[in-house]
Amino acid sequence: MRNTTNTSRDSNRYAVILAGGDGSRLKSLTRAISGDDRPKQFCPILGGKTLLDATRERVRLSVPTENTYFSLTAKHEKFYQAALWDVPERQRVVQPENRGTATAILYSLMRISVEDPDAVVAIFPSDHFFTEDEKFMAEVDSASRAAELESQSVVLLGLEPDKPETSYGWIEPAASLFGSEPGGISRVARFWEKPTRRAAEQLMISGCLWNSFVMVGRVAAFMEMFKRYLIGPFSMFDISKKMLRTSQEKPLIRAIYSWLPDSNFSSDILERAAEMLMVKRVAGVGWSDLGEPQRVLGTLKDLGIKASWSPALAA
Repeated sequence: MRNTTNTSRDSNRYAVILAGGDGSRLKSLTRAISGDDRPKQFCPILGGKTLLDATRERVRLSVPTENTYFSLTAKHEKFYQAALWDVPERQRVVQPENRGTATAILYSLMRISVEDPDAVVAIFPSDHFFTEDEKFMAEVDSASRAAELESQSVVLLGLEPDKPETSYGWIEPAASLFGSEPGGISRVARFWEKPTRRAAEQLMISGCLWNSFVMVGRVAAFMEMFKRYLIGPFSMFDISKKMLRTSQEKPLIRAIYSWLPDSNFSSDILERAAEMLMVKRVAGVGWSDLGEPQRVLGTLKDLGIKASWSPALAA
């Protein structure tokens, strides 16, 4: 296992783990496992470990623990207080309401930018599974170095597909000299969201990639995307930035969230900002997005895990 002591090389590297979603598509699964409606990230779905715990362990391989922030939602407090008992308050970004992934990312980035305007930040969903955690985080390290050099770009990690999946988003890389090589980095041509079976087959043939929604960039590069494509929410946070990390933050954030509409980072930002994006080709890390019950069951089957609750879910 790699050592992630806080050296001068990685002291400006940060992570945001997105753990504020409601996980509505997995309600049947969470009820079967835990007997309540807790969100999937707080459920021990695979091997007795929660998805959030697994994500924390994975991120720890690359990012110092003191630089790892958690995007949370206030109504889940009884779950995250226990799960994150060892995480200081400064690293908990608690939203008064869930307003979608774009708002969750924006608030977290604003908090980090107050602490370190030069931060290089990696964004991680909390509902992913990898069979090769160390290999994947080595790819994140490589993407971080690319983001440090290409300071105005955000680097997405695109997974080489092994089937024409129709429920994932896809990334079409722009043509480049080495972009089709393993680990290669290209500009982004466009996104394809949940294509038809025929379209997915063609995307796979043409070298397109699954969008993992893991991305790395300088905090300023992320902020520029918000400034261009989600100007209203960005402006509200930006003019209030000096009040973050003060006693005025909680009432201020409640006021801001009361005005904000729901916003999706993929559709409202990424799909409009292709010229600011790069994609790194990643293979052999055994990735699955555990966003749907049948995908969870498929992963358990692949791992040879027989969960006591899975027959009830399948039924």
